[in-house]
Amino acid sequence: MKNFIAILLLLTGIGSIQAHELKGTIVSNNNTPIEGVSVYNQTTGNYTYSNTSGYFKLNNVSLNDVVFFYNLGYATKEITITEKHLNTTVKISLTESAVSLDQVVLVSNVNTLSTFLNVDVKTNPVKSSQEILRKVPGLIIGQHAGGGKAEQIFLRGFDIDHGTDVAISVDGLPVNMVSHAHGQGYADMHFIIPETIDNIDFGKGPYYANVGNFNTAGYVNLKTKKKLDNNLLSVEAGQFNSLRAVSMLKLLDEEQNNMYLASELVLTDGVFDSPQNFNRINLMGRYNYNNYDDQEFTITASHFQSKWDASGQIPQRAVDQGLIGRFGAIDDTEGGKTSRSNLWFNHTKQFNDHESLTSKAFVSKYDFELFSNFTFFLEDPVNGDQIKQKESRSIFGAESVYAHNYHFNKDNSQLKLEAGVGFRYDDVNDVELSHTANRQTTLETYALGDIDEVNMYSFVNATYKKNRWTINPGLRLDYFKNDYIDKLQATYTSLSEDKVFVSPKLNFIYAASPSVQLFLKSGIGFHSNDTRVVTANNGKEILPAAYGNDLGVILKPSSKLVINAALWSLFLEQEFVYVGDAGVVEPSGKTQRYGVDLGFRYNINPNLYLYSDANYAYARSTEEADGEDYIPLAPSLTAAGGVTFKNLGKFSGGLNYRYVKDRPANEDNSIVADGYFVSDFNISYNTKNWTYGVIIENLFDTEWNESQFATETRLFNEDNPIDEIHFTPGTPFFLKAKVSVTF
Repeated sequence: MKNFIAILLLLTGIGSIQAHELKGTIVSNNNTPIEGVSVYNQTTGNYTYSNTSGYFKLNNVSLNDVVFFYNLGYATKEITITEKHLNTTVKISLTESAVSLDQVVLVSNVNTLSTFLNVDVKTNPVKSSQEILRKVPGLIIGQHAGGGKAEQIFLRGFDIDHGTDVAISVDGLPVNMVSHAHGQGYADMHFIIPETIDNIDFGKGPYYANVGNFNTAGYVNLKTKKKLDNNLLSVEAGQFNSLRAVSMLKLLDEEQNNMYLASELVLTDGVFDSPQNFNRINLMGRYNYNNYDDQEFTITASHFQSKWDASGQIPQRAVDQGLIGRFGAIDDTEGGKTSRSNLWFNHTKQFNDHESLTSKAFVSKYDFELFSNFTFFLEDPVNGDQIKQKESRSIFGAESVYAHNYHFNKDNSQLKLEAGVGFRYDDVNDVELSHTANRQTTLETYALGDIDEVNMYSFVNATYKKNRWTINPGLRLDYFKNDYIDKLQATYTSLSEDKVFVSPKLNFIYAASPSVQLFLKSGIGFHSNDTRVVTANNGKEILPAAYGNDLGVILKPSSKLVINAALWSLFLEQEFVYVGDAGVVEPSGKTQRYGVDLGFRYNINPNLYLYSDANYAYARSTEEADGEDYIPLAPSLTAAGGVTFKNLGKFSGGLNYRYVKDRPANEDNSIVADGYFVSDFNISYNTKNWTYGVIIENLFDTEWNESQFATETRLFNEDNPIDEIHFTPGTPFFLKAKVSVTF
């Protein structure tokens, strides 16, 4: 009889081995609920996160299971499940601690590497706008207007230009500009004050249903601070008449209500022979309400404006012939001005333990004017070839995402369903491309018109977890409506096209053990094309698909070491974009890329942190003959890394590097863009609430080219044009001193 009862208890799932649920609230030392804490059952591999109120519920918990509570900036807490944990609501208190790798658990998320990246961000915070994107493993940038234009981006064998194949956002506010005067996907991130960045969420490849346009090589979502721990005043001064001042001040600091104001001023003449006369001002104000129960609301307003003069890309022959120095110019009347004002809202409503609704809405006002001269006297031997690109834009958008979590006790599995809808509307007026002289006279207008572009979308995303497996299918539907009014036509001319794109995703994650995670990701993504291209081509071949696959592993052999590796491929139906510099359409056909990503992060000890990433990509056109199928400026091998130290006495700092191998500058590799290896260094001395520091860019004064292009140009004294490398020189040894105080 006793044996029969035991078997019956086993079959009915009750008795001493019955799986239970662990639920409770996670708070800090001052009893404030903490959102986003990882709750991980090491025995079963199940995990969950705390919500807005700090509440969590973890299913499939049994006696003697070992459960960990992880969150960056807090000491990891471990409990062993006993009867007292299973029959009540527990309260878990976490103690603040210096950020380290042992505060990160290897859970089965599709973008797990983001969590480990944020150890980099917390350990060695972003110090400049140029440094923001460099934090993303494998992403390299180049600046060719001294901080005035958006950076040129390189990732996974792409010369992404200014953002065509990577989707960038800030707290959900899109950064990329569709149908921009200078280039499709233009992503100017200079309106972000680096000190406000809290963490970086990123993913490579087109595998994420909640990310749409421009997500082919990957996406980056910067998350800024909801509130301040301390007030901050900081001043940097250095070579080349450079000055940077930052303030971050609390305006309201209550338990549920917080408000702060951040500002930044940047002035510099730059490294060039002709002073850059650069200035940039940033303002950002934020209010955050959190009742630590069922909802959180954030409203943010920001304004950015910038003006500069530029020396442009210069031809190698002019330097070789001694006509100009490396920091000289052929046309030093280049430059521009730009501004962006944003207002955006974020709201989270937790209906119950299982359901939530996350919403956002935004509006932006943007202006842009840029003068460039890429070919000098090739087209106009008298006045030169300077062009003006100009636009005025308003952006409106909103999105809501409903999430529901299901727990199935019968087979100890769990399912999270997300469904989202949203839209973005760009109203772009007087998009202009003109031939100018000396930034004063318009000689000829090549293009002028108004653009209206609407993107409406919806997506569903499911995450099913059972035992060691996590399966993540997703589906996204995008609708585009493109309208263009050509103002150069004698009669009113309005062109319109629309298009629908469906992009499925399917990802598998296998937790082989608490220290080993394998993943296989697959999906289809896309980048839209300029409205002028869409209407000129009657809506044909204007949303080329990108087919991606990743196969990889993440290892955490010890609490202080993380290693990642991935094999990947990406096929594009067509790299077919509007080239704003020339006002022409350049379809480049189908392309194929393969590659390998490798990286590691290692806490040598509590005060010493080492990290490195190496990325190889093989990029070719599939429709050209061998030897003529290179993709210009596509990097084949890049690497970045460094070492940071903190609390060594009163000193903290770091030494980091970035490397780019030589790469083809044209289709047959007859012109080569030189690679480079550059190192930066910083050190600071901390005493009470004061910090005194030194920042050195290009520590070893390496001669390097930051941006390079193969361009056909003619100088004023030349009879025939020459096709060769044109470059913007990289920053030489650049010393800055910094003083900051917190209070």
